[in-house]
Amino acid sequence: MSRASLAKKPHEVAEMFDGVAERYDLTNDLLSLGQARLWRRAVAQAVDARPGERVLDLAAGTGTSSAPFQQAGASVVACDFSLGMLEVGHDRNPHLDFVAGDATRLPFRDASFDAVTISFGLRNVEDTTAALRELHRVTKPGGRLLVCEFSHPTFAAFRTVYLEYLMRALPAIASKVASNPDAYVYLAESIRAWPDQRGLATLIQASGWSKVAWRDLTGGIVTLHRATA
Repeated sequence: MSRASLAKKPHEVAEMFDGVAERYDLTNDLLSLGQARLWRRAVAQAVDARPGERVLDLAAGTGTSSAPFQQAGASVVACDFSLGMLEVGHDRNPHLDFVAGDATRLPFRDASFDAVTISFGLRNVEDTTAALRELHRVTKPGGRLLVCEFSHPTFAAFRTVYLEYLMRALPAIASKVASNPDAYVYLAESIRAWPDQRGLATLIQASGWSKVAWRDLTGGIVTLHRATA
């Protein structure tokens, strides 16, 4: 299996990420023209993890997104359903707590976390609403959610250029630097098919979360959605 389909069968998506795990972080930095690091920094600031808190980083991959929460003094669980990602992450970040888990059936008790976050992973879940409800279940009352995901650029001209990059340039660049270029064709297609800012906010609120708000990054290429349990 070289790439998943937009039907997002869990085993297909997991196998796809297993195949790109070794060079995933480097490839993302290259394809995002260095913006990925800025987006991770924005996520860390928005989550605002504090000493003594417990944070769930879902779709954590190799743990690159989880490290800032631990550095802030929080206890962080890096959860992903790709065993390949978890293996690479454990080798690179042995100090992190890695857990294998499906976003729609999280292996955690109710009200286990002060904050939950998922970056660039909700788009790849088979049932978005089920994942958002599971995140709500494992969050303490009053706890916070932060979703970082690709979205829709807010300016029409920029959106046209961006979509052209996604469907043409991104796969071409990936063919030069990625261990599995076909996986990035799926990623481009999944970004294009994803709801816009208001659409995702509506899904989050319908899943039991309150005080839903969002903030665009890089002209709306990426959006941070925040909510409270």
